[in-house]
Amino acid sequence: MRDQLSGHLATLDLTPDLGCDIGSKRWLRGFGTFLGLGAVALAFWPNFAPLEAAPAAHLDDAVRDEYRAQMIMPLALGADSGRRMGATALVAPLAAAPERPTLEMVVTLAKGDSLERMLRRAGVGRDDSQRVIDMVGAAIPLDQLEPGTTFDITLGRRTAAGAPRPLQSLDFRARFDLELGIGRFDDGGDLALTKKVIRVDETPLRIRGTVGSSLYRSARAAGAPASAVQSYLKTLGQYVNLDRDVRSGDTFDFIVAHRRAATGERQAGQLLYAGLERDSAPRVQLMRWGEEGEFYEASGVGEQRGGLMAPVPGRISSRFGMRRHPILGYRRMHAGLDFKARHGTPIVAVTDGRVTGAGRMGGCGNAVRLRHDGGIDTRYCHMSRIAVNRGQSVRRGQVIGYVGSTGLSTGPHLHYEMYRGGRAIDPASVQYVTRAQLSGAELKRFKDALARIKTVVPGAALAELEQTATEVAAEEPEREIDKLAAPRKG
Repeated sequence: MRDQLSGHLATLDLTPDLGCDIGSKRWLRGFGTFLGLGAVALAFWPNFAPLEAAPAAHLDDAVRDEYRAQMIMPLALGADSGRRMGATALVAPLAAAPERPTLEMVVTLAKGDSLERMLRRAGVGRDDSQRVIDMVGAAIPLDQLEPGTTFDITLGRRTAAGAPRPLQSLDFRARFDLELGIGRFDDGGDLALTKKVIRVDETPLRIRGTVGSSLYRSARAAGAPASAVQSYLKTLGQYVNLDRDVRSGDTFDFIVAHRRAATGERQAGQLLYAGLERDSAPRVQLMRWGEEGEFYEASGVGEQRGGLMAPVPGRISSRFGMRRHPILGYRRMHAGLDFKARHGTPIVAVTDGRVTGAGRMGGCGNAVRLRHDGGIDTRYCHMSRIAVNRGQSVRRGQVIGYVGSTGLSTGPHLHYEMYRGGRAIDPASVQYVTRAQLSGAELKRFKDALARIKTVVPGAALAELEQTATEVAAEEPEREIDKLAAPRKG
């Protein structure tokens, strides 16, 4: 019986294709199954009905005004948040809204702005603005006010409708070591200037530490400002290869100009000394010296080294060597480097030199040729405009022309050539060395200054500046409870 049932079920087809054998017994059985399943589905169909809700209450105009301030759209447009009372019959309009007795604001001097324009925008009257300018100008030159200086301004009550508010007080940090305050000590009185000289310590900041896995990270972890570390690495990189010549056990040592005020502010200046030690012996000692601020070694020799200083800020599109010329169509020597750059990009001298040629030079188009120490010549081709003249001396980094596409050129770029003894060489293979030698009395002054700067204690400039008794009294006024307790202590 079980076997018969299994055989019957195996031959039973409950899902026949109703598109085939229409009218046959197999088709009728499938159609009946379809109708049966449809009837079962309809029998269990859910009873959907709308949810009943209470009708919305009617809102009058006053209530609508109260809720309007909390809607999304007014908030998105910058409206005040919070519930507001709508206008009703109990609300009476005022003939004139009372003004605030004083207005306090903080105003920042923008780049390219003037003190007068800033004061006028803040609402200070013309007469008060001119008086402030006269007093500030008598204290410090107005051009010494740096962009970003903040002014705390307080304006008083108007003397008449439509009149500008009188200036009550103005306080700002005029310099790192000076605060200025302008105010009226009596109602209706004239403006008066007060100066507060801030004590400033200018002990240089000296940072020493072990190089470890990263010279930059180790110096930053030792407390050095990021700008100081970058200057140190740039200066040191002119004398040693930072990737190959610096070891993890070496000691970095550098000193930067540093100022700290009694009020807590600090300023880090330019790099003054850069040193590197190995096994407690100095390997590199460099100190800034002279009007031009060049670095000199401990022996008094000033030297700047470096590989190719890119004459333009662009990538090299074609290197020195044989290549197929893009215009002439045959292979020939490419005696230089091509830098891809935009039309009009400034071109700079790669090192100090003298202009031996400036003008049209055949396939080079508008070009400049420079003569450098050591029998080196450089040429800069395809310029759109030349910025130097023949016989002129130029310094490293000075603009000598602008990128163009004159001469035999397919587009804006710089073709840069270098010659030694009249023979073309690969510019990327040359290192430049610019030397200067101190001697006599200047060398002695230099060595004395080097000895003094190396006596700076590492980290001394990072300590808190001790306050004088006057500064403590000014910042921590005596409390009333202390006054009451004083007689008991006596």
